[in-house]
Amino acid sequence: MGRMGNAGAGARDRDAEGRARSARPRDGLGRPLPYGAPGVERQAEGVVRTPAETVAEAQALLDDGKPFHAHEVFEDAWKSGPEEERTLWRGLAQLAVGLTHAARGNAAGGARLLRRGAGAVEEWAAGSGVRRPHGMELDGLAAWARELAGRVESGAGSVEAGVEAPRLRGPR
Repeated sequence: MGRMGNAGAGARDRDAEGRARSARPRDGLGRPLPYGAPGVERQAEGVVRTPAETVAEAQALLDDGKPFHAHEVFEDAWKSGPEEERTLWRGLAQLAVGLTHAARGNAAGGARLLRRGAGAVEEWAAGSGVRRPHGMELDGLAAWARELAGRVESGAGSVEAGVEAPRLRGPR
């Protein structure tokens, strides 16, 4: 990563390639913390993983209450995986970021992304004819997302990301 910290008015943090990228630490839900504060280690970007590695790493992050970081793992699969699976991985990334927003207290954004992700994984399953890609239970994930979206919208209480985390491969 490039320069760390805020070097003055108009200055921007940059990565090694010169792209703007905040060097501020983040908490488990991806919220920026003050420079110098301890934060959660970020997921490396652009990592090419096998589907099994993607599912296992994302599940561990979800279980640990870090859906923002799980979304980054899914985003890597979406960007580096085969074209025919991009809708699947994008939908899973939307589910993870929907959980992130719900846990941050953004009911409208969380519910919208949870429903969008549910629709994407269902659309992918219908188009591909594959109901359990890489061992994942897509019908269960879509049902989980819609149920959580409804609870979040109804104001049924706060969402704890690790407690609400879905099981990508079905029940525990």
